[in-house]
Amino acid sequence: MASPTVSKTRSVLEGLVREGSFKWLLGKGSSFNEEFEEMESSPSAGRNWIAELSPLANVVVRRCSKILGISASELQENFNAGASDSLKHLSCYARNFLEYCCFRALALSTQVTGHLADKKFRRLTYDMMLAWATPAAASQPFLNVDEDITVGLEAFSRISPAVPIIANVVTSENLFDVLTKTTDGRLQFSIYDKYLSGLERAIKKMKTQSDSSLLSTVRLSRREKILEVDGTVTTQPVLEHVGISTWPGRLTLTDHALYFEALHVVSYDKPKIYDLSDDLKQIIKPELTGPWGTRLFDKAVSYKSISLSEPAVIEFPELKGHTRRDFWLAIIREILYVHRFIKKFEISGVERDEALSKAVLGILRLQAIKEIGALNSACCETLLMFNLCDQLPGGDLILETLANMSSIRELDQTNNYKAGGGMYSISSLAMVSNLGFVLGTSSNDLNEAGLVVGEIAVGEMSSLEKVVKESQNSYKKTVLAQETVNGAKVDGIDTNLAVMKELLLPVMEVGKWLISLIQWDDPMKSLVFCLVLTCVIWRGWLSYAFGLMIIFLAIFMVLTRFCNQGRPADKLKVIAPPPMKTVEQLLAVQNAISQAEQFIQDGNIVLLKFRALLLSIFPQASEKFAFALLCVALIVAFVPSKYITLLIFLETFTRYSPPRKASTERWTRRLREWWFSIPAAPVVLEREKEDKKKK
Repeated sequence: MASPTVSKTRSVLEGLVREGSFKWLLGKGSSFNEEFEEMESSPSAGRNWIAELSPLANVVVRRCSKILGISASELQENFNAGASDSLKHLSCYARNFLEYCCFRALALSTQVTGHLADKKFRRLTYDMMLAWATPAAASQPFLNVDEDITVGLEAFSRISPAVPIIANVVTSENLFDVLTKTTDGRLQFSIYDKYLSGLERAIKKMKTQSDSSLLSTVRLSRREKILEVDGTVTTQPVLEHVGISTWPGRLTLTDHALYFEALHVVSYDKPKIYDLSDDLKQIIKPELTGPWGTRLFDKAVSYKSISLSEPAVIEFPELKGHTRRDFWLAIIREILYVHRFIKKFEISGVERDEALSKAVLGILRLQAIKEIGALNSACCETLLMFNLCDQLPGGDLILETLANMSSIRELDQTNNYKAGGGMYSISSLAMVSNLGFVLGTSSNDLNEAGLVVGEIAVGEMSSLEKVVKESQNSYKKTVLAQETVNGAKVDGIDTNLAVMKELLLPVMEVGKWLISLIQWDDPMKSLVFCLVLTCVIWRGWLSYAFGLMIIFLAIFMVLTRFCNQGRPADKLKVIAPPPMKTVEQLLAVQNAISQAEQFIQDGNIVLLKFRALLLSIFPQASEKFAFALLCVALIVAFVPSKYITLLIFLETFTRYSPPRKASTERWTRRLREWWFSIPAAPVVLEREKEDKKKK
């Protein structure tokens, strides 16, 4: 005879099915109907039904219990025994328990060879995201039978990084945006399944390349793994530019270096090695190429380092766009950046292999996006973690947090910190090992090596997730700010000058006022200003005066903020200058160039005259100049700085006062005459010889 608990659970299931509460799950191609019927007829229904969970969450937990070989009630008992009180709070109990079951099941499922090819595994991970969105019994939605069930960003970003090959904490939001570009920000199972199929093909391709004999002699010493190969198909060649010559060949990227083998008639030449793991001050950037050294086509990558006499330029020809080049630029930089990260934080051993694993998995994900035809130039760098950290505001903090998380991964004998213990997701290195790759020397025995957990913890937001969230929020603000910058840009030199003049109008007005005071246009105002500032300098209050000005500026900004709260910002109104014809624009440019040339000439004359004074080309002037320098040196050495500042101010400000105006004009004339009498140092222009140019 069935127990009261079993009978009650069976009655609940029968009632839900009879009322149609599960109809939203029984769409075309769904297996939920069979699972609910099985749960209804099972004698262990009471042990496999968790009252706190929604029906969908119960189905997912039941699948997890089958994978783990224990009942749902035992899973719940283990969670209650191992979780902290905060994780078992009623408001978040359902979601935390669901995460616990998912992490344990995924840790075991990913150890199975070829798990990505398993349709059940793909459906399970997708249903985990659906259940995560509605985990509690009270949160189950009621949808129409024909309505497609899709996954949102939050659920994807929480569950998918638990399988590191599918997503990464840092790049999961960008990956979700790429996958949902055509579905209004909701992930459909068909697209998700297509993405996992692309991942499976990318993994098989990388395995085939790594197991091949390609570059085996040079790869053996560092146990390098081949990540990508290009240039083997005649329709998609790879060209290396050396001077004005161009050589086709095969390009190979490993987890340590880039190799190019020039193609001869029947074989490849000895590979050129462009190292990415050593600190050679490498600079890798996009480059323009063209015939006979011209710069026409934006389809190449430039590699520059201190080990090369001139940069290496590798071109990826294609008929339209430069997506192929951008793909290679991103994956080359990813390997370079991960080795810079390793060196900067002095990472070694298993943690070094973990960092390399993150880079390798990121490249695999990018290859999968390329396989399913969703790759574009914009997403190449945003889907690779170390590339993204180089661009994001606060990306250095993400890398620093990632390096500091090594303390969490130290060997711990408690179940809470063991891979598959349920409280943490699996690590990237464990994922790579499960896929059949071996990176470094620590991948063979992860438990002995000490890497035991991943980056996602049940019911908690890890330090990495927090800093990533802050960085993403800062990036969104930066994007909004950049949009305003782009909107404020105007075309035309005359228009930009008009805008600048309007912006600098307050500064210009203050400048005019100060010049008026210095020239004593209004003697009373100038006298008062002179006495006040003299008192400030004499008392040593100059620093306080500057501080007070800054305080007034801050108060003005705060008052403006409160007064304008809720009101749109006042737009700067600029009177646009009349449009200039082409001839007028050319004349304006020519005039500007002439003025710039005159300014440079005047600057050179000043420098040459100082050179003449220093070299005593004109002895009489040099003697006077030396005597003046000696007087200045004595004043600076023995007179307090307060008196020097006061002396400079009084000399400058009272220069055009009524008592001093005549003498100032006389001394200015004498100084100008003395300056004009100084000859400039001689200059000889030597032209480069033709034979040197040819070399």
